[in-house]
Amino acid sequence: MNFSARLQQLPSVADLSALHLLDPDGQVIATLENKPGQAGSLAVYNALSTLYGGTITPAAASLGLEWYAEHTADAHAHPGKHPNIDRLVAWASGTASYRAQRVPALPAAA
Repeated sequence: MNFSARLQQLPSVADLSALHLLDPDGQVIATLENKPGQAGSLAVYNALSTLYGGTITPAAASLGLEWYAEHTADAHAHPGKHPNIDRLVAWASGTASYRAQRVPALPAAA
């Protein structure tokens, strides 16, 4: 399944403005925002954290690499081009788990 098809199967992130990724010490190490260019990664990381109890474990990271499909091969061929995939590559080969903190979207003004 390619990345676009996978995204259609993941839960909506319309209720999120961002997702903070926290290291084992609770420090924010990255923020994925709900905006063009990051919304797909936000959906992947959000779905992974939901499946794995609010964390991104090495197993979750490995699954995420499968979900990124064709983009994972491109990330391996061009390190640094896809930082959100590069992060999962590192996490999949490690032992640490990273917490995902959801940032709700603000209600639209009436």
